[in-house]
Amino acid sequence: MSAKKKDLLSSAMKRTSEWISSQEVSSDVTVHVGEASFSLHKFPLLSKCGFIKKLMSGSNKDSDSSVIKILDIPGGSEAFELAAKFCYGINFDMSTENIAMLRCAAEYLEMTDEHSVENLVVRAEAYLNEVALKSLSSSITVLHKSEELLPTAERVKLVSRCIDAIAYMTCQESHFCSPSSSNSGNNEVVVQQQSKQPVVDWWAEDLTVLRIDSFQRVLIAMMARGFKQYGLGPVLMLYAQKSLRGLEIFGKGMKKIEPKQEHEKRVILETIVSLLPREKNAMSVSFLSMLLRAAIYLETTVACRLDLEKRMGLQLGQAVLDDLLIPSYSFTGDHSLFDTDTVQRILMNYLEFEVEGVRISNNGVDLAGDMERVGKLLENYMAEIASDRNVSLQKFIGLAELIPEQSRVTEDGMYRAVDIYLKAHPNMSDVERKKVCSLMDCQKLSREACAHAAQNDRLPVQTIVQVLYYEQQRLRGEVTNDSDSPAPPPPAAAVLPPKLSSYNDELSKLKRENQDLKLELLKMKMKLKEFEKESDKKSSSSTISTNPNSPISTASMDKPPLPRKSFINSVSRKLGKLNPFGITPYSGRGRTKPPKDRRHSIS
Repeated sequence: MSAKKKDLLSSAMKRTSEWISSQEVSSDVTVHVGEASFSLHKFPLLSKCGFIKKLMSGSNKDSDSSVIKILDIPGGSEAFELAAKFCYGINFDMSTENIAMLRCAAEYLEMTDEHSVENLVVRAEAYLNEVALKSLSSSITVLHKSEELLPTAERVKLVSRCIDAIAYMTCQESHFCSPSSSNSGNNEVVVQQQSKQPVVDWWAEDLTVLRIDSFQRVLIAMMARGFKQYGLGPVLMLYAQKSLRGLEIFGKGMKKIEPKQEHEKRVILETIVSLLPREKNAMSVSFLSMLLRAAIYLETTVACRLDLEKRMGLQLGQAVLDDLLIPSYSFTGDHSLFDTDTVQRILMNYLEFEVEGVRISNNGVDLAGDMERVGKLLENYMAEIASDRNVSLQKFIGLAELIPEQSRVTEDGMYRAVDIYLKAHPNMSDVERKKVCSLMDCQKLSREACAHAAQNDRLPVQTIVQVLYYEQQRLRGEVTNDSDSPAPPPPAAAVLPPKLSSYNDELSKLKRENQDLKLELLKMKMKLKEFEKESDKKSSSSTISTNPNSPISTASMDKPPLPRKSFINSVSRKLGKLNPFGITPYSGRGRTKPPKDRRHSIS
């Protein structure tokens, strides 16, 4: 049929449709679409809809041709109503909200040029190409509407065209897009600059309305067009915050989420993790910690959780205490409050990066300072979990042994964690308490920590002896250094000020007191040895001789046993005499406790 004849036929059909509408001709066909019913006329429908024409021509003579049922048209009754209006020539507005539905409904009803000139398919395609796909926000809206029209939207390539348009326009809008890959080696420098001032493009919020599969395809298309992967960080953060909202990832208790919703969020989270940039510093540690909590809560794949743990280990030097306080989602009440196993794996990943040189350090990062920050962070973490009675001794020791020694400048943090653990576990045996105290190096304790440890009844006797011995060695070294250093000669007519003269007297007094303290320590050690010997003799006398006149029995009965606390009290009295640093001497009963700072302070 020539184009002229088609135009004439279309014009005639249009006039006929207008006449039918104006004369209010009674309907001769009823179309059921879902739960909606439309009383229409065969002529306007058959003139433009190939699908209805096939139904009418293929119906049997016995069947009622005045009733048509359409069950699976894309867009449902709303889309069919717009298509019917088009058949009748009734004007309506095409927009980004309904163009996807119109295009898919026209494809389903076969409203092509084979049946009418400038049919609905042609009109919808013209609007898409000239209006909808020319704007980024309109393309995102059309793609979002197309998600409910599958698989017809895929068959007419509506989804793929929207994705290509979005990828092209985002690369034009964003400064993260670079078609050349020659500067890929400088990615980390750029990432660090961007991490200081994260940039979120205006279109990132619009992408959060997409379904996760469409969102993933858009990001992949953007990277194929040259969009840098580290630039996806802010987009992924926005999408994760919106799609994972409502999860109880910061507390314990039974799960308050339906299985279907849990599965959907699990798929979303695993997809987001797979899209995370590989460059260091592209994502913040706090965001990675939030994803890891959600991954544990939703029970994602092991690979997903291990990936997040490795990423946190790579940037552990930037973490804060709250990032490591990951709740234990056991939901049984028999486990510890915090997931120490996950933190232990994160620390092992950090140490692995340090040892093998995997961590990128070409940009001048202070690795020593970074390791010192990690050491302080882990000591604070141990002090936080030490108050939990469900933390086993093996876990506590295993985590403490992983902290690098070079990261611990002082042992005050470890001492605080040990003291809190001993306080929270009062039923520990002497052997277990010795194991816990062996985690700290008494030589690295500060003066304040030594003063506290010397009066700490929770510590074993051997640990207190070590603390006092090393403190005495430190005092002796300081006095020796001060005495060995030559003082500048005073002027001829000058007289020593009273402060300097009292200082020299104090040094002399310290020397004498240190010598007395050393002798006292030696005496205490000898008394301890004698006490042990006497104990052995008592135990052996009960088996060797039962005669009351036996010399062994008489010797053991005549000498009274040494009190257990005489050593501690004697050394404490000697230390109290020194007191050159303003430390309050130990008085046994009436000592004052230092003020508590939070619940994990030393007391």
